[in-house]
Amino acid sequence: MNDQHEPISVEEHLALILDRISELPAYDQPLLETLGLPVVDDIISPLSLPSFDNSAMDGYAVVFRDVADATPEKPVHLPVVGEIAAGQTKIFAMSPGTAVKIMTGAPIPTGCNAVVPVEHTDDGVAQVLISKAPTEGQHIRRVGEDVSKGDVLLAAGDRIDPRRVGLLASVGIGRVATRPRPRVVIMSTGSELVEPDESLGKDQIYDSNSFLLAAAARQAGAIAYRVTATPDDPETFTEALSDQLVRADLVVTSGGVSKGTHDVVKEALAKLGTVAFHEVAMQPGKPQGFGVIGEDETPIFTLPGNPVSAYVSFEMFVAPALRKMMGREPYTRSLVRAKITSPVTSIPGRRQFLRGLFEPKVGGSTVTPVGGAGSHLLGGLSRSNALIVLGEDVTSAQAGSDVPVILLDRDY
Repeated sequence: MNDQHEPISVEEHLALILDRISELPAYDQPLLETLGLPVVDDIISPLSLPSFDNSAMDGYAVVFRDVADATPEKPVHLPVVGEIAAGQTKIFAMSPGTAVKIMTGAPIPTGCNAVVPVEHTDDGVAQVLISKAPTEGQHIRRVGEDVSKGDVLLAAGDRIDPRRVGLLASVGIGRVATRPRPRVVIMSTGSELVEPDESLGKDQIYDSNSFLLAAAARQAGAIAYRVTATPDDPETFTEALSDQLVRADLVVTSGGVSKGTHDVVKEALAKLGTVAFHEVAMQPGKPQGFGVIGEDETPIFTLPGNPVSAYVSFEMFVAPALRKMMGREPYTRSLVRAKITSPVTSIPGRRQFLRGLFEPKVGGSTVTPVGGAGSHLLGGLSRSNALIVLGEDVTSAQAGSDVPVILLDRDY
């Protein structure tokens, strides 16, 4: 692939990426490991819920006609002929004129057609006094009233959330076929980069990008492997990258893709002929690279080195790729509208992504620009929860005007 000299649009770059990205093959995974992933096939219930008639209350199983007239003034007295606890396998049958003490979830004995809650009794052991009549069928959970055997519990494409985990477990499904979480290797380049907790030397800075991008990858649902920053040496970078491919479904680098003399990522990957470097008509995040490397043609994203540029690039391009790998639709975040609280300007011909603080309000949501426009300003990024989007043909937005906004913490 050759460098592109003319800037391309955000949509064009994303289309190139998604056209090359494939969904990962699905396989059965432990139920809890599938949280947040879509199922690839319809999931059919193998049994009914409840699977047997059971009690919804702690109380007494009775024959309805025996207690239909019970009142506080004229309570009904019945002998207690047994007790049934939840999980008890012994099957009870009861005769008219008797009561069986029963616990919540315990199977209803044959002949019972009502359960009297314990609070409507004297909680007797050998004999029970019932002071309030139930209705016929009261407090009995019937077979299949929640789910019937053969029901479609989840349709293909439905995403597994905690509630669905509970449902699947309740019908005995412990493994589910989903596409796996992509394994993402995060690499930073720069001789000036130092690990947090280490001492800074002259002209050195802490490596924030790899942490920022690894956290973003995890938030997107992937498994992130963060690699210690490599120095500005193409051979060292190439060797480190080669070592990481064995555990990567996708690689993300930051730094070394501009037009400087120490842009080692561009220098190292350009020789392969499988990675294209070009400019995208956006700010921040103008210099971008994408392609494949290695025998398995592992996708690689080369993002700019400035933290805000790297983060915005991840949101616009890497996150959609990860979602496609997992089969999660939609691939891109939807836009909402909000009134901007202060005026902003933009460069014509580029799509501007400004950091903002979105606040939902009755009568109309607002978004406040946060921090400056510099792509190195992490403080402003950390205080934001949205990106204000100004189109290529927009040069300014006045306070109070309606602007499109991407919400960063909402799940698409």
